[in-house]
Amino acid sequence: MEITPPDIEAEGRARGTAARPLSIWTVSDGRAGIQNQALGLAEAVARLTPAHIAIQTVKWRPAFDRWPSSLKTPAMLAPGSLDPHTVSEWPDLWIAAGRASLPLSVRVRDWSGGKTFVVQTQDPRWRNDRYDLIVAPAHDGLSGDNVFEIIGSPHRITPQKLAEAAPTFADRIAALPRPRVVAMIGGRSKAFDLTEAHAADLADRIRTAVQAAGGSLLLTFSRRTPAAAQAVMAARLSDLPGWIWDGTGDNPLFAMLDAADHVLVTEDSANMATEAAATGKPVHILPMVPLKSAGKFARLHAELEAHGAARPFDGDLTAWTYEPLNETERAAHAVLEAMGTR
Repeated sequence: MEITPPDIEAEGRARGTAARPLSIWTVSDGRAGIQNQALGLAEAVARLTPAHIAIQTVKWRPAFDRWPSSLKTPAMLAPGSLDPHTVSEWPDLWIAAGRASLPLSVRVRDWSGGKTFVVQTQDPRWRNDRYDLIVAPAHDGLSGDNVFEIIGSPHRITPQKLAEAAPTFADRIAALPRPRVVAMIGGRSKAFDLTEAHAADLADRIRTAVQAAGGSLLLTFSRRTPAAAQAVMAARLSDLPGWIWDGTGDNPLFAMLDAADHVLVTEDSANMATEAAATGKPVHILPMVPLKSAGKFARLHAELEAHGAARPFDGDLTAWTYEPLNETERAAHAVLEAMGTR
């Protein structure tokens, strides 16, 4: 899939920049939460300089998927994946995210004869010297000459994208009473759980807050939300004014965030918290059932609180303001600067 950001080339010509657009590949296993990190950073780069973005997918055959990255070879790739043996022209910029991309990312500089600048998001935790730049969450505590730290993760949220999504779902959202409360619910992970009982308690707390404010609720679940937790929350919140998205049809999240007066996010997801903080809307962190120390998530939430974006959810929907978090654009500037000095 190839993306050409609208008017990028025309804007580039107006600024007198090079006629040839930058060639960017985003590389991931295709899961939205992973792919959007690479794609969001690529789109931010394309807002700064003329560029073509191609979305590449890397998946491994089931027999090899859990093998260590050091043992994987292109022969083990699943059908439909990016195959380095068939590449006739490597991109100027490779932006990858996720474990599946690592066995290719570490070899791209060799395969491309040094042409391709390799960026890996998150902490690769393997051969960190093989990437030109690592865009890493500050809460991971990674350091190195090729590390650029940001608060949270790169993402696709921009005011323009949110506004563009709004008309598509206006018939479901525009008439809802304010304050409009968006709730982004995650699920079980290594660090947290969302049991049926805890989901019921969260639902009751959300319900009380929305009713007290006289507002409405826009609720989305993640792929990790347990079915029992999803069912109990939907049952307890379905009579509030609003919309509980059931996962069918086009994803309304961007339109919901555009309409939001408050955003509630469960504490299990760095991506969701960072995306919410990019809106400039008050972000409330919903507690989960801890399975181990909150660790890096606690550090992220502390960073967001220090920025003025987030607070623990206490049922109070009094608004506050802050400068929207714009770490993806800051990372994009760092990428272009590093490319120019390599």
